[in-house]
Amino acid sequence: MTNSLGIKKLPKDTKVVVAMSGGVDSSVAAALMKDQGYNITGITLKLYDDVKKSSGGRQCCAGQDILDAKRVSEKLNIEHKILFYQKKFKSEVVDSFIDSYISGETPIPCVQCNQTVKFRDLFKYAKDLNADALVTGHYVSRIQKNGHANMYRAKDQKRDQSYFLFSTSQEQLDYLRFPLGEIDKKETRNLAKKLKLNVAEKPDSQDICFVPNGDYSSVIKRFRPESFKPGKILDIQGNEIGKHDGIINYTIGQRKGIKISNANPLYVINIDAEKNFITVGDKEYLEIKEIELRDLNLLGSKKEFEDLINIKVRSTGRLLKAKLIISKNNAKVMIMDKETGISPGQACVFYSKDDIGDKVLGGGWISKTYSKNLST
Repeated sequence: MTNSLGIKKLPKDTKVVVAMSGGVDSSVAAALMKDQGYNITGITLKLYDDVKKSSGGRQCCAGQDILDAKRVSEKLNIEHKILFYQKKFKSEVVDSFIDSYISGETPIPCVQCNQTVKFRDLFKYAKDLNADALVTGHYVSRIQKNGHANMYRAKDQKRDQSYFLFSTSQEQLDYLRFPLGEIDKKETRNLAKKLKLNVAEKPDSQDICFVPNGDYSSVIKRFRPESFKPGKILDIQGNEIGKHDGIINYTIGQRKGIKISNANPLYVINIDAEKNFITVGDKEYLEIKEIELRDLNLLGSKKEFEDLINIKVRSTGRLLKAKLIISKNNAKVMIMDKETGISPGQACVFYSKDDIGDKVLGGGWISKTYSKNLST
């Protein structure tokens, strides 16, 4: 027989590792697996030491969350392990984040985290335990077809996390399971309340886990204080019109904090880390017509890229029509719809529409953008 995970075993004979962050989503994912009779081991990753936080949101993978994950495991009567990945996380996620910002990019550490410590290192650990599947609380749908898994946007598209999982390999996707992909967040909360889990009312994680209150520059100042170098602010003709106190204080599309008076609002439209200057201009220069990508991860077939596809260039963004030209591990993307403020360092994720929904075809990292009158 084939169980609900698509594995030809009885649930009680199916060993499942559940990644438990201490939040409501992963806790409910574990509870659903327990309810279906699977042999479960919950694993929580400690990724960094606690960071003081003054806002009302929460972070994941630190002290309180580990305690919450342990309490949920005790409530469900499942085995629970903690893996101490602080060194891995620092070298592969935090350092990469800082390097990207210093080079003038706008990084997405959540993708790097999934790509490294979660879907590579935890994946390997689950395999070493001889687990049949690795389960997470991500909001994405996984559909098995012709012996391989395909990833789709979640039913609850307001919570869809496929953008953050574009770098998942086919081997990983075949092994992963996402039980929340077909339910919405409200239902997840209701299930947690029904099961009387201690995390039922726990707030969702906010911002980047190792960045207190979204203050990126404080993290960079802590690890690389020498990177705060004053420099020039230029207009689009290359004339100096002001000074900045470090390019890491700016991102593409930023309007506040430029501190230059002008008849029209000025926006950051280019960051040149090598020359240590930023270029500002009118909003029209933020409109991007073409982007270049590096480090592609392709989940779709060649045929699926022959026609127009849909892309996302930010996690909360809309789907845009685009044409791709793929060359080995790079791609050129011509955007057919109007979009502004696309920044190097962000991800461009590919989708195609079929009778099931929006299928994830992979994606790549944005290395260069082209506006109407300016390349960055």
